[in-house]
Amino acid sequence: MNQQQVITALQSNGLRLVTDQVGASGRKGGAGPSDHKAITVDGTTVMVPVYNDSAAQSDYSLRYGKAGTAMLEQGGEAIAPIAFPAEPKFYSLTTADGIPYKKIALLHGHDVLATTVQQTCMRYRDSSTACQFCAIEESLKADRTIARKTPAQLAEVAEAAVRLDGIKHVVMTTGTPNRSDRGAAYLADCAAAIKAAVDIPIQAQCEPPDDFAWFETLKAAGVDSLGMHLEAVDPAVRSRIMPGKADVPVDYYFEAFEAAVEVFGRGQVSTYLLAGLGDSLETLVDSCASLIRVGVYPFVVPFVPIGGTPLAQHPAPSSEFMYELYQQVGALLKAGKLSSKDIKAGCAKCGACSALSTFE
Repeated sequence: MNQQQVITALQSNGLRLVTDQVGASGRKGGAGPSDHKAITVDGTTVMVPVYNDSAAQSDYSLRYGKAGTAMLEQGGEAIAPIAFPAEPKFYSLTTADGIPYKKIALLHGHDVLATTVQQTCMRYRDSSTACQFCAIEESLKADRTIARKTPAQLAEVAEAAVRLDGIKHVVMTTGTPNRSDRGAAYLADCAAAIKAAVDIPIQAQCEPPDDFAWFETLKAAGVDSLGMHLEAVDPAVRSRIMPGKADVPVDYYFEAFEAAVEVFGRGQVSTYLLAGLGDSLETLVDSCASLIRVGVYPFVVPFVPIGGTPLAQHPAPSSEFMYELYQQVGALLKAGKLSSKDIKAGCAKCGACSALSTFE
């Protein structure tokens, strides 16, 4: 298996761990793809599902070696050497008001600081509106985070993470508040505080706000790139999987994308597409082509079932499906002259939750 095949297989099938006492702590629950652990395959660090039920049944396992290294095996046959990024130094610290840094922000990949500035969502507690794949409040219930991170706390943690661990960029997402700006105002406050403490690229992520003037506000506050996440495209899939968020039409997202590209520039706006929720290969590829035409990077990620969610038993897409999808989207990115390497900050720049960057 080549590197692309190994990463694609691991992210679709998960990895069965004998012990979690190697490398940086994994991530359970929370916003976005989760139940992962950072693993380095042939120099590329990726997030691989290790904590969900499918990972526990995976045919992929490890034989451990020395100093954080291991050999990936499938059915007992050695496939590739693997290493684990070390636990970041900033995890051992607490804020001035006594909160552990790792409750404020976490290491993603090997050089990205990620945080959910508001760990609650207006849709989460109502089954008629909640996104079926999301576990944003589960990490809050488990006391692994706090409900709202202040700008001062985020600035303090970001400065330490850069100084102690060489963090290269910051990703800030948010649960959707019951406000027309969809969290943009608070993200702007947080970005301004971080930039005042340390000069580091920042991506902000939120739903499209009611007024696209918020994009200028975010940019002025120090946000370098923007994420607005479709997750699914087909209207029937959106209504079934994310009934509340589906009230925001795909057409409105595209209006927002075009407005955001005007502010942040071509390639500095991105969106998540979760493959495996029901969208066909053709739908996903066609959508990626449309996104690339307007200058938006389509960050295609395999759906990962997360414990405690309605889709905990929903299967991840097959590695064969993902490999074909990556090949087609990678070709579109090349033709459209978009690259994850050119993005200033964010999930697509990190690339750890997907194998897409290896197909560009």
